[in-house]
Amino acid sequence: MITIIDYGVGNLFSLKSSLQAIHVEAQVTADMDTIVHADKIILPGVGAFGDAAKKLRQTGLDKIAVERASEGIPLLGICVGMQLLFERSHEFGVHPGLGLIPGEVKPIRETISSELKIPQIGWNQLQMIQKEHPLFRYLRDGAYVYFVHSYHAVTPREYVLARTDYGGLLTAAVARENVMGCQFHPEKSGRAGLAILKAFAEL
Repeated sequence: MITIIDYGVGNLFSLKSSLQAIHVEAQVTADMDTIVHADKIILPGVGAFGDAAKKLRQTGLDKIAVERASEGIPLLGICVGMQLLFERSHEFGVHPGLGLIPGEVKPIRETISSELKIPQIGWNQLQMIQKEHPLFRYLRDGAYVYFVHSYHAVTPREYVLARTDYGGLLTAAVARENVMGCQFHPEKSGRAGLAILKAFAEL
């Protein structure tokens, strides 16, 4: 069963509904014992990095997520949940992340054209860097997914699964062994998003 961590931030029930739509059993919980025994974990997140990181640490679920990831359990971060996987973020100050993937989270304004609006809101194409990654098992290169973000991960290329072009190349999906992340929202990305969730469920 997939366990969705509930720490007060994220599209929890739309995510659970998306998993139910592809007949994948999932539960939303903040119970530590349940998360300790989870087969797979999803860390959602919306809003500002600092607020999300603070809430995650206040619950103590940050330590559980890191412990489970270190044990080899598949972990998928979504949107700010993906950003939390990195070492730090520069959103409204410098805030520490979980440190599961090397790199940091920086403003997309440093990368994109000054003529483009921030945040990037809407559908954009994925440019797959690691097409053979299991997370992309049912997804074609160039698939459209749904983004809502002003920051993105800056990380060594070896951890980048896919990018998207928004007047500059932005990190769209990442992975380091069993730890994965999507900057976009699979639960809002139609068939492409469901394909990613299905692939994750089968890991």
